[in-house]
Amino acid sequence: MEGYILEWLSLLGRWVHLVTGIAWIGASFYFVWLDNHLETPKSAADIDSGVGGEIWSVHGGGFYHAQKYKVAPPVLPDNLHWFKWEAYTTWITGMFLIALLYWYQAEFYLIDPSVMALSKPVAVGIGMLVLIIGWIAYDQICKSPIGTQESKLSAVMLIFVSLVAWGLCQVFSGRGAYLHYGAMLGTIMVANVFFVIMPGQRDLVAAKSEGRTPDPMHGVRAKQRSVHNTYFTLPVLFVMISNHYAMTWGHEYNWLILIGLSIAGALIRVYFVQRHHGKQTPIPLVIAALLIMAIAAAIAPEPRIVSTANTEGAAVVSAAEVQSIMEARCVSCHAKAPTQAGFSAPPKGMVFETIEDTVRQAQIIHQQVVVTRAMPIGNLTQITDEERAAIDQWFLSGAPRE
Repeated sequence: MEGYILEWLSLLGRWVHLVTGIAWIGASFYFVWLDNHLETPKSAADIDSGVGGEIWSVHGGGFYHAQKYKVAPPVLPDNLHWFKWEAYTTWITGMFLIALLYWYQAEFYLIDPSVMALSKPVAVGIGMLVLIIGWIAYDQICKSPIGTQESKLSAVMLIFVSLVAWGLCQVFSGRGAYLHYGAMLGTIMVANVFFVIMPGQRDLVAAKSEGRTPDPMHGVRAKQRSVHNTYFTLPVLFVMISNHYAMTWGHEYNWLILIGLSIAGALIRVYFVQRHHGKQTPIPLVIAALLIMAIAAAIAPEPRIVSTANTEGAAVVSAAEVQSIMEARCVSCHAKAPTQAGFSAPPKGMVFETIEDTVRQAQIIHQQVVVTRAMPIGNLTQITDEERAAIDQWFLSGAPRE
């Protein structure tokens, strides 16, 4: 029953996280686009009233006219819409999932004894510290003299996140390391909203209400953090889907792959931001594409072929031998009724209870057990290198039924 409850909590948590994430990212992307498309107001009256830019657009059968003030309007409107619940709810649901899957079930998804033998409390504590320290370090860097020089700030941040990616992959399972890296970036993004953007906006509104001149520096700081958030977005989205792709986090150089794909995601976003300005160059997009292709080529498994007639005299591995390995190491999770605690249904619906099941899904088994070594998860069932080698030989000989 516990596994069934966890499945439902995971489902509902992911659903809400996805919905609120779409709302947050959509609003963020829209306002970045809007800000980068503003034109000088046509009306002298608008300019005199403090309008710094405007844009006309058409959508859903209607015309829209958006204006942005240099600081604030002469008089505040009765209804002022704020954009904050999307960010907060996305982070809250994300932390719920981290706690549910990677902390409560740390022995499955976070701890890998082959990487570092950690107790559950220590692993969870490290995960929490990464989120906290990540925000503090980033915030202090932005507030330092380096924060006023975007090129230097970008270089320092690249070094910082690279060190975090490397460190996490030396401590946690690849899957857990990737998710905590993404959670750190997500925490930085929502902390930017909570500690910098929203306080600045509240002070701006309060200044107008009290009749004092608003401090324009609030807008400058908020703009900087909003820009940072938009460049963090695509790396975070990659991490959100990365658990499905063990070829990345299960690789020996998983930390380097994570850094490379994060850079590619940021470069793609750079291209689209430049495109908003109408001065785009394809160089960031080309570099991102080349980087992704280089990573794909570098981690591609070498093609190998063996014959069922083993010329070196070793015994040919039969399907029955492989099935005995599957029953000992995999079926506790991959069964119609899993016996492994925490699982109410077979992961991804894959069942390996019969030889027919195993033969039919031989390619997936080989990829996950031999190539990426991502399974068994956390190697809970203690599969040996010899057993992996046996599965490898059986698959490369054509995955025979006999």
